[in-house]
Amino acid sequence: MKKWFIAFSLLLISGCSSKMAYDNIDWLVYWYLDDYIELTDEQEDMFDDKLSQWIVWHREEQLERYIAQLQALKQQVANNELNKPLIASHLNRAKQHVATVRQKLAPDLAQLASQLNDEQVIYLFATLEKENREKEKEIAEAMEESDKERFERLTEEMEENFEEGLGNLTDEQEQKLQSYAPLFHRSDRNWLQYRNDMQSDARRLFATRKNNPDFIQQLTDLINNPDRYRSDAFLKQRENNRQAYLNLATEMVQMMTPHQRKHVIDELDDLIEDIQSMRKE
Repeated sequence: MKKWFIAFSLLLISGCSSKMAYDNIDWLVYWYLDDYIELTDEQEDMFDDKLSQWIVWHREEQLERYIAQLQALKQQVANNELNKPLIASHLNRAKQHVATVRQKLAPDLAQLASQLNDEQVIYLFATLEKENREKEKEIAEAMEESDKERFERLTEEMEENFEEGLGNLTDEQEQKLQSYAPLFHRSDRNWLQYRNDMQSDARRLFATRKNNPDFIQQLTDLINNPDRYRSDAFLKQRENNRQAYLNLATEMVQMMTPHQRKHVIDELDDLIEDIQSMRKE
């Protein structure tokens, strides 16, 4: 579960949220990419050019949007104005920030993907398939949990997330988390099916890349429209869990102590300062 007060601070496709990570994004991207594809020297040069352009665009056009939202959120916390509609608005804006980055990068990623050779494509999808099998095993193990075990695990995870944002929780807040755990629907199997379906379509599309004049546009469309691969049941589960989280976050905000409010404001100040320093470099 994303921390509600910095969910919108994703700073690139890697999700980095610290100055150090942002300043080293080129190394982090290659570190991540290396698990899936080993680029040739020519491909690496092309990717370097695109990555430099993405970082400049993101620094010049996106960071100021994050700062403005964080400053608004800080003011709302300080004035005790944060409520369910405002929290929902912040989360929606966070989702839009991610979509904006995805829409910016998707055509370039599709263009780069068109340059992959057969060996790279085979390795890419073999790695994804291996990950899926590992995820399937993890899900099967999780399904063996009793309801009591699952609720206890969810409560512990939520405690860790909220403590990171608010600091130490009160007994009342911990009890509130326990009461909400049963309201979150299990969606892991539908999530894995969504992942498999999207990858299957991508695999079929990659097989046409050498003689399909519309490959780049079709892959761009696939990247930009993930909901197309989410079943109605999965979308319903996601919406249920979103509403449960909104209700929980709203109640947790209402229960914040003065010390927790100061902790949130300090965290926001640090994040704003980090992003402001990124803009100047």
